[in-house]
Amino acid sequence: MKCPFCGNLEDRVVDSREAEDGLAIRRRRECLNCKRRFTTYEEIEEKPLLVVKRDGRREPFDRKKLEVGILKACEKRPVSLETIETLIEHLVRKLRTEFYGEISSKEIGEKVIKELRKIDEVAYVRFASVYRQFKEAVEFAEEVKKLQKIP
Repeated sequence: MKCPFCGNLEDRVVDSREAEDGLAIRRRRECLNCKRRFTTYEEIEEKPLLVVKRDGRREPFDRKKLEVGILKACEKRPVSLETIETLIEHLVRKLRTEFYGEISSKEIGEKVIKELRKIDEVAYVRFASVYRQFKEAVEFAEEVKKLQKIP
C-alpha cells in the first residue's frame, strides 16, 4: 500500500477490524519510512451497477450523486446526519441486492422518494420536485395533497 504522505510502498498493519456495516475491513497502517499512520478499507469488488438515464444513456452508479441529492432535500430540516447516512447505506444495499447489472434512474428515484417520505415530508416533496421535474406550483400542491391523504 502506497503511503499517502511520503509515497513509500512498505508499511505494517497496526490494527484490523470489521467496518461498521460489516461489508469491509478497516486497517490502520503505519508507514515504515515516515512512521505516519493512515487508514485503508478493503471491500468486496462488486460488478458495476449501471444506471439507465431517461434519455437512454448508461453511466456507472454513483453513491455520491445519491448522497448529494438526499442531503440537498434534507438541507435545513431536522434530519440528523446519522439518519441520512443510514438511509443512504440502506438504499445502496437494497439497490445492489435487488438489481444486477442495470437499473433505471426512475427506479432509483422512486425508492428514494418512498424512503424519504418515511423520514421527513418536506425533504420528500423537495426530492420529488426535482426528480419528477415539477414545472409549476400546482404540481407541488398536488404532491402535498397526496401526502395529506396517505398516512
